[in-house]
Amino acid sequence: MIWVTQLLNGTLLGGYYALLACGLSFMFGVMRIINLAHGDLAILSACLVFLIADATGISPFVAVIAVLPVMAVIGWALQRWMLERSLRAGVLVPLLTTFGLAIFIENGLFEYFGADTRSLAPYIGDFAFDSFWIGGDVYVGSLAALIFAVAVLLLGGLRLFLDYTPLGRAIRATAEDADTAELVGINARAVYAIAAAIAVASAGLAGVFLAMRETFSPYSGPMQLIFAFEAVVIGGIGSLSGTLIGGIVLGVAQTFGAQIDPKGFLIAGHVVFLVVLAGRLTLNAIRARGGVQRLFARRP
Repeated sequence: MIWVTQLLNGTLLGGYYALLACGLSFMFGVMRIINLAHGDLAILSACLVFLIADATGISPFVAVIAVLPVMAVIGWALQRWMLERSLRAGVLVPLLTTFGLAIFIENGLFEYFGADTRSLAPYIGDFAFDSFWIGGDVYVGSLAALIFAVAVLLLGGLRLFLDYTPLGRAIRATAEDADTAELVGINARAVYAIAAAIAVASAGLAGVFLAMRETFSPYSGPMQLIFAFEAVVIGGIGSLSGTLIGGIVLGVAQTFGAQIDPKGFLIAGHVVFLVVLAGRLTLNAIRARGGVQRLFARRP
């Protein structure tokens, strides 16, 4: 029964990783940008919710309603004033831009908040550690179940949004070929800005849930970026449904790794990531080699 519990806990943990990775995957799928400031933007959102909850005493679940639009505006502004210009200079410049942004956010938060760790758990009461029984000796954490449900709803909602709304189809068309999309009347600049707003807002939501489930500090962002990147790579870069699968695989690997050895929590996740990455690179090399062979086979 303990293995069932671990599998369930790993799956629910994977829901958080999927939620965290959603914005990273979405931004890359639309704009081909790997946002190295993704984790720090999540921590920024957590800090904003903490400030509101600490100053007013209101629930973080209410405060997040005010913070998410702010995060969306930040994403929109970043795309219009930073990422759009850096994209014109090639692939490397956006990476350097987001890296610099990450450093700026981390040190700005450190300057304001200091190095102390904080948490939103005290502001949500018993819900932070409450659980409910589902049968046998298996109990499920209420907060973990909520995070998993939000991840499924967000990823599924984004998938439906992209498939069945005019704006979603415009985003898909721009992601395929921005120049061609412009020819049929789609404003690619506006589409990119909206996509960045959605990506940063989703990162902000993940950051708030992170602050509810554990402590955080101004320098917690890079570790969250690693988790998000691993989930995206395992599930397939740019795939929303794959992001959920990747998050679950990562969460289950970490949970079983911790069960085998307390130090194996992070190591197990990294090992699974490296195995999947090596497998993908090998398959790509085989396909590329096969394409070259076919090319030479066609020559007279």
